[in-house]
Amino acid sequence: MSNFLTLKQKVFLGVIGILFLLNIFVWKEVFILAGPHYLKVDILDIGQGDAIFIETPDMRHILIDGGPDLAVLGKLAKLLPFFDKSLDVVILTHPDQDHLMGLLSVLQKYHVKNILWTGIARDGGNYQKWLELIEKQKQKGSNIVIADLHTKIKSGEILIDILNPIENLEGRYFNKTTNETGIVSRLIYSKKSFLFTADVSSKTEQQIIDLSRQAGSKVNLSSDILKVSHHGSKYSSSEEFLQAVHPSFAVISVGKDNSYGHPTPEVLQKLQNFGIKILRTDQNGDVEILSDGENLKIK
Repeated sequence: MSNFLTLKQKVFLGVIGILFLLNIFVWKEVFILAGPHYLKVDILDIGQGDAIFIETPDMRHILIDGGPDLAVLGKLAKLLPFFDKSLDVVILTHPDQDHLMGLLSVLQKYHVKNILWTGIARDGGNYQKWLELIEKQKQKGSNIVIADLHTKIKSGEILIDILNPIENLEGRYFNKTTNETGIVSRLIYSKKSFLFTADVSSKTEQQIIDLSRQAGSKVNLSSDILKVSHHGSKYSSSEEFLQAVHPSFAVISVGKDNSYGHPTPEVLQKLQNFGIKILRTDQNGDVEILSDGENLKIK
């Protein structure tokens, strides 16, 4: 018998090998989808900007901001099954470049069922592109929501409360800065909670604190995880705000060796003074947080 395989035999064995690998890949995807369901929050390392991916226990997918460029697409490709080209919710906190640009690419590649933003008006070609893309999503069935203090997102046991903007800003013109208009949201899962603060300054932080202290107010700032505002700018994260939130962990989404000096020494010192453990995307990469509603696990 010849020791050499015929061409037909080689082809046959090659096909068998490919089918075997495909079978492993498919079962890997099934295993991932059928695994234990936790809340998963990924604060993504996308440079000098914000992008936060949330997977709820009932397998809903939420993206808060998209960072400054295309990097978010590579992150989503790893976080979602290869066949999934949809997101349940996209939130644009405010239309600054380091939050908006990645979302322009996301809206061109993924179908988004619900889009939340403030509806503010401003100049710029990228802002106009955003308007065009959300209109196209709307024509495909997307629900466009203008977020304010009364907005809530409910998915199974997950609740997201919008804490800012306090009033409806739809159509209001902002050109120089939109930071104070940013969507601040608090995610609650049973006994654990997360506070996402966009780029608001201490001025808006104080407004939210004052609101929480009003008689009969349902605004609660206390959270286990704080996404530090504005990449660790010295104009955010006041001592009073940190005391009101009193988180165990603070995550700073920031680009390595950025030109702004973020995070600033002042903010880092304040966090340390309160005994808050600090995680930074420029040093730790993607920060993944898992919760069963009772405990937290940080990777």
